[in-house]
Amino acid sequence: MEEYKRIFLIVLDSFGIGAMPDAPEFGDAGADTFGHILEKKGSLCIPNLERLGLLRLHAGGQADGGKPPVGCYARLGEASNGKDTMTGHWEMMGIRTEKPFRTFTETGFPPELVAELERQCGKKVIGNKSASGTEIIEELGEEEIRTGAMIVYTSADSVLQICGNEETFDLANLYRCCEIARKITLEEKWRVGRVIARPYVGKKRGEFRRTANRRDYALKPDGPTVLNALKDAGFDVIGIGKISDIFCGEGITRFLHSESSVHGMEQTIRVCEETFHGLCFVNLVDFDALWGHRRNVDGYAAELEKFDRNLGTLMRKLRRDDLLILTADHGNDPTYSGTDHTREYVPFLAYSKRMEKGGRLRNEDTFAVTGATIAENFGVRMPEDTIGTSLLKSLI
Repeated sequence: MEEYKRIFLIVLDSFGIGAMPDAPEFGDAGADTFGHILEKKGSLCIPNLERLGLLRLHAGGQADGGKPPVGCYARLGEASNGKDTMTGHWEMMGIRTEKPFRTFTETGFPPELVAELERQCGKKVIGNKSASGTEIIEELGEEEIRTGAMIVYTSADSVLQICGNEETFDLANLYRCCEIARKITLEEKWRVGRVIARPYVGKKRGEFRRTANRRDYALKPDGPTVLNALKDAGFDVIGIGKISDIFCGEGITRFLHSESSVHGMEQTIRVCEETFHGLCFVNLVDFDALWGHRRNVDGYAAELEKFDRNLGTLMRKLRRDDLLILTADHGNDPTYSGTDHTREYVPFLAYSKRMEKGGRLRNEDTFAVTGATIAENFGVRMPEDTIGTSLLKSLI
């Protein structure tokens, strides 16, 4: 018998809570996304996260007045070999990744890859560096329009992005080039997690703006996940934000793309007002894309406070047979050097109006406890070769 009819799983993309023991191997010794934001800001107005027990996971955090938490909370370590978006989300749903995706943050893409991309696409590559998408369009948009080249860039994540002006490049041609890039980067030596089409409009600097015609070409998960098991069993699996992109549509029955993290929470609140049976899986990317990678402490802190306000609304609207889980997929300490993700523990915060009491759970060494908990709740078997043990009995 199901304990909960609906589960809301919300990923605060990059919200780490302290370096894992192996962080030095990833160049991330001492990283602490949440802790360092607290340290820099002095305090944060996040009463709902406090109620769920977040500050109790951070030894140096604000005092919570000794009030008992209304939720259950724990630290989760990552079992996979990586610290990127796809690795973290896939592990939540049971897949342990041993071979990390390739990143090209420091050097850009190798000459052989660029040459092959130019040959098959019939266009010269410009850019080829790690950059902000809006900034590289400002820098190179005029050159692309004038010469017929294509802007290729990456980030701290495992991604190859191609910008194209909708009027001079043509959307269909942009998508064609991205499909070519996806095939090329399936090779193990160039294994990239996602290829993204980044269309824009405008004719000169100061006028360029990206459009909503973005398209993601992700790798499919290495095998079936908990999402597949839920969908195959007839449950709703609603993806909000970039969830459908991360799983290449696998196991998703309905998806909603978000314009921002605030919009993603507004969509989640609207879905909460609907009737469905299964999982609502949400990714809130602005913490990572807008603030973590750009090393903007103030922006990250403000985003947390905006999230907390919407979190309060969602918690009030939850039904008695709903379960809410908040977690993250990796860290991205905005006080750290460079612009890369950071290898950190992530929070596991769970709440239901049915819970008799909140409290601390034991720490776990894999994000996969999340998917295993969801699978047990809905009575579906974990797919073969997946990992994770359920925490459901502790969340009743």
